[in-house]
Amino acid sequence: MAANKLNILSHPVINAELSKLRQTSTTPKEFREGVETISLLLGYEATRTLEEVPFKGETPVAPFTGSKIKPRIGLTPILRAGLGMTDALLKLFPSAPVYHLGLYREKVTLQPVEYYSKLPPSPPIDQVFLLDPLIATGGTACAALGMIEDWGIPAKNVKLLCVLASEAGLKHVQSEYPDLQIWVAGVDKKLTPEGIISPGLGDSGDRLFNTVR
Repeated sequence: MAANKLNILSHPVINAELSKLRQTSTTPKEFREGVETISLLLGYEATRTLEEVPFKGETPVAPFTGSKIKPRIGLTPILRAGLGMTDALLKLFPSAPVYHLGLYREKVTLQPVEYYSKLPPSPPIDQVFLLDPLIATGGTACAALGMIEDWGIPAKNVKLLCVLASEAGLKHVQSEYPDLQIWVAGVDKKLTPEGIISPGLGDSGDRLFNTVR
């Protein structure tokens, strides 16, 4: 893996929240809160290198030189689990447009299937934060990145934020998109034959929206 593009956060708060997400006993409310907390910390770390531009302003006391974020940021959650990360990123970028992408993984072939896209005809933004809590095989993330690149935003201008990933999934994504920056809270070594992260945390969409069978 391209270590300089892969950022695995190691922080006591993140470790504790991720451990809570893994537990079967965690309620949907607690699960949503944990995903939001981790997403906010991922977003905070992933924005450290954003380019700034200065501006002149005035406080009630005196003039000052402040700064603004230069790139126009867009958020792209992958439905439906990516919705659990969106509010956290909107706290950092309240005016950012949100472009939903609908993708699901076909159960037999494990291949991604596109069913919805809210991308406008041309991108009015400079940089995309792609939001998906789980990177298992990496197929869905790669399909979303393909859609974003076809739209006109190259992978070097995309930051992929995820709560948990598998080693195989990360290798898959990085092999197809070596210029992509990835920010992840935890990495598990194993995938089941069904393409599920192990030990993982189960189906994040089901757990976020309380649709566990």
